[in-house]
Amino acid sequence: MGFADRHADRTLDEAVIHDVLRNERRRLVLERLRDTDDEQAVGDLAEHIAEVESGESPPPRNVRQSVYISLHQTHLPKLDTLHIVTYDSSAKVVSLGTSAVELEPYLVDDTVQSSFAMLTFTTCLAGLALVFAGWMGMPVIDRVDPRLVAIVALVLVTLVTGAELGLASRGRM
Repeated sequence: MGFADRHADRTLDEAVIHDVLRNERRRLVLERLRDTDDEQAVGDLAEHIAEVESGESPPPRNVRQSVYISLHQTHLPKLDTLHIVTYDSSAKVVSLGTSAVELEPYLVDDTVQSSFAMLTFTTCLAGLALVFAGWMGMPVIDRVDPRLVAIVALVLVTLVTGAELGLASRGRM
């Protein structure tokens, strides 16, 4: 069994995954690399994370410097050891590693997912309410063909669901 065979089936222990994701800076690194789909300079990552942490753009120099040092000395080497990122400490660049895919299920943005679910549910309720109002003979609405209302509601639900699936397939949810 060669080196590649021994490491091809390597999986991260769930406790290790939770340890990695417990730290906000490591989560922000992974989210940024996922969003850009390209290697990033450590300085750019530090700038982004410092902006998020401080809420200022550009972030204060001391915050940016603190983030840069912690990324370079602690977080990126740890992620590199686990093959979650590939970190070139001499070139100061980082990209997603081979084990990064194992963290995808844990990086789901619940707020985006729940907002899509709420939008889909609301659209369905509005369509049902309009169809029911037309069926009950409510003025103005009873003049609109209920099939048209149903079709419009279904088209809206289809668009919302399509957008949700599109984001999910690109790993943005």
